[in-house]
Amino acid sequence: MMTPRDRTRLTGVHPDLVAVVEAARQLVPFIVVEGLRTRDRQAQLVKSGASRTMDSRHLTGHAVDLAPTVDGEVRFDWPLFYPLAKAMKDAAQARGIALVWGGDWPRFRDGPHFELNRDAYPAGNG
Repeated sequence: MMTPRDRTRLTGVHPDLVAVVEAARQLVPFIVVEGLRTRDRQAQLVKSGASRTMDSRHLTGHAVDLAPTVDGEVRFDWPLFYPLAKAMKDAAQARGIALVWGGDWPRFRDGPHFELNRDAYPAGNG
């Protein structure tokens, strides 16, 4: 079940990605860390080294960051992201939604990051 905080953090996120997050939440416990970002927030993340691009899918509502929870505690241990990624990928596949996991990237792997595929969901096209 999505918490009010999670729902707030999904404000402005593409409805297809919200549907995937909601379905995955039925499979594994996690929180929504962040969804839609402002350009100022993205610039802060780039400056701090937490992101490497000002072309982030977060700026258009096509990405979310999620974190697994264990006994209600938010955790960022890499092994915990694999079940979360599987739940997100399974939920996306069941809905025919093209999803990309930052943990699959060859460089700057980003375990919390999930985004709609750029080819299937170009920014500006809903």
